[in-house]
Amino acid sequence: MAADNQATRIVVGVDGSEASVEALRQAQRLAEPLHAEVEAMACWEYPQMYDGYVMVGIEGFEERARQILEESIAKAFGPAKPPHVKTRLVQGAARSTLIEASKGADLLVVGRRGHGGFGGLLLGSVSSACVAHARCPVLVVHTPVDGSKH
Repeated sequence: MAADNQATRIVVGVDGSEASVEALRQAQRLAEPLHAEVEAMACWEYPQMYDGYVMVGIEGFEERARQILEESIAKAFGPAKPPHVKTRLVQGAARSTLIEASKGADLLVVGRRGHGGFGGLLLGSVSSACVAHARCPVLVVHTPVDGSKH
């Protein structure tokens, strides 16, 4: 894992889906015995502009992504977020941002086919791209079949 002088770092892609909430839980389970830091990362982008037209109401994308990140942390851990879990909000495409974050991570954890409240952040294509291109091991987490929090 990490070099002797560096803390172990687990990056988790968060989009608000049940799969990404479960990814947070799994990362936490792995982090505890390793004394690792968990970095919960949500990505956001402005929508693409077409033919020079500016879309109205785009200013809320960053704030909505921040809200989804906070709600996901609360769903995964309840009111007491573990102290070694940090959050990070990044402007950029989830695929490239998570792959870039993997360069300094010991593990990347993503949910599979997350069609969460902020659609398009962690779709199946993102987890597939992470598996193919990440610079560290990748754990792809599925939503529990029975809906329980394992």
